[in-house]
Amino acid sequence: MTPRTPVLLLGRCLALLLLTGAASGEDILIRGGTVVNADRQFQADVLIRDGLILRVGPGLKADRPGTRTLNAAGKLVMPGGIDPHTHLAMPFMGQVTCDDFYTGHAAALAGGTTMHIDFALPVAHDLLAGWEEWQRKAQDAVMDYGFHMAVTSWSAKVAADMAELTKKGVNSFKFFMAYKGALMVNDEQLLQGLRRCKELGAIAQVHAENGDAVAEGQQRVFDAGITGPEGHALSRPAALEGEATARAIRLAEFVGAPLYVVHVMSRDAMEEIGRARQRGLRVVGETVASALSRDESAMWDPDFDRAAQFVMSPPIRSKEHQAALQAAVAGGVLQLVGTDHAVFNSTQKRVGRHDFRIIPNGVNGLEERLHVVWQELVASGRVTPSDFVRLTSTAAAQIFNIYPRKGVVAEGSDADVIVFDPAMEHTISAASHHSAMDTNVYEGYRVQGKVVTTISRGRLVWHEGRFNITRGSGRFVPTPTHGPLFAGLERRAEPEQALLDAARYGGVPVRRAGDQPGGSDARDEL
Repeated sequence: MTPRTPVLLLGRCLALLLLTGAASGEDILIRGGTVVNADRQFQADVLIRDGLILRVGPGLKADRPGTRTLNAAGKLVMPGGIDPHTHLAMPFMGQVTCDDFYTGHAAALAGGTTMHIDFALPVAHDLLAGWEEWQRKAQDAVMDYGFHMAVTSWSAKVAADMAELTKKGVNSFKFFMAYKGALMVNDEQLLQGLRRCKELGAIAQVHAENGDAVAEGQQRVFDAGITGPEGHALSRPAALEGEATARAIRLAEFVGAPLYVVHVMSRDAMEEIGRARQRGLRVVGETVASALSRDESAMWDPDFDRAAQFVMSPPIRSKEHQAALQAAVAGGVLQLVGTDHAVFNSTQKRVGRHDFRIIPNGVNGLEERLHVVWQELVASGRVTPSDFVRLTSTAAAQIFNIYPRKGVVAEGSDADVIVFDPAMEHTISAASHHSAMDTNVYEGYRVQGKVVTTISRGRLVWHEGRFNITRGSGRFVPTPTHGPLFAGLERRAEPEQALLDAARYGGVPVRRAGDQPGGSDARDEL
């Protein structure tokens, strides 16, 4: 694909027009639609005032002059999407993702997402410095956002900083098991991190790939003369994702901590999560829109620019993996769908023209996610509209402890609401999307169903193809610790008790001939 021309870029700027009228201070009445929540759908009107949902019910009337009325007859009224996995303005692999907190948010709102949780990175392994840096990046925000924090090393300072960040509103920490020599932590560091997350009531997240094996695989593939994007897929097989997922699960079980596995891309990883959940472990599996709809064959495209678009980690995999992941989402083995939105322009991807190992990893999805999930899972009959709401909004709100403030159309909840027309057809294209990137992995993808209206905190920010957004109007939403994943966890037997199994074979420590009563020679290591 050729880069976007100046004419198209001008068109993108013109698309960011203001709607007439000041939306932030007005009441909005959505009439005649079908409200869809994760638990049910029903006919009702929705009245919005002062950034909150004031009433939900049939036959509502505007009781204030100047109320804006939206006709939602034949349409679905749903909670705005929550994307749990994004990377805006992120420095990575020598580049910086080209969507920032303004263009990324514009794209999200056009696609019906009203909140996302972005991954902040430490600065030189300093978590608090990373927090400050991402606060600066978010100054251009135009919608609600939260933060995860990556942990890329371990020390007493890191442990203390994690506690400080929970006080600031961060309840999740990510550990990379890949990207050797950069972001990757070893098993000892991961164990310490899991234990600290449990102490804090914070969610431990993992990027699950065996980083040592990936590094070896990359070298072997490159040495075989395979230098293009197809080498990326070949060097990171599904087995390495499955192995790391299983290892992370076992270590979390050893510590007794809940675990959240990000961007599940393979049957191998999905099956490990399914087995863990069958054992009663608190493991959450997140997949992404690209895993449900794209396949690895694109990385074999003779056009480097098109092939490089699809490079992300773990890799997009074969159609067989795609089908398995769709079934897992439909069947509840995986709980939610994000994007891993980390976009690089074709010029940025070209730095790896002769070495797939340095192609910046990442694909788009913030604007496309709801449409892709609807097309792949609802339009195909795999899931219900209520399931769709759970997968794209409610589950994230619950997991990250902001429900029912977010993730539901209900009285008292934040007025993050979308109107979705299930009959409207459209085609995804880089020429019409609102991201700053010049390509789109969903180019030519046809969808039946479209977000026609997005309301963020009571503001009509996207309606009939036009924006009403103000740079800097975004808001950080704290995610409190000790969410639902921790409910009742204290009543479970501590894993350490299994190490000191006093009942096994007559108990421990074992007293032997020659031991001194009350001596310190036995079992100190336990």
